[in-house]
Amino acid sequence: MVFQVALVAAHHNPSLKSFTDRIRKAGKPHKFIIAVARKLVTIANALCKSRQKSTTATT
Repeated sequence: MVFQVALVAAHHNPSLKSFTDRIRKAGKPHKFIIAVARKLVTIANALCKSRQKSTTATT
């Protein structure tokens, strides 16, 4: 399920989209979605640890 979220986030979240584009331009294999999923988990963990809400607006 995290991979599905990462796939959508890689297309719609501006910062993750630039991260994905950077990975693709570096010639990494199509498994880049694992890196995006890991980045999402890291962001979620940091938000929980600091008890803050995400500042990204979703529409």
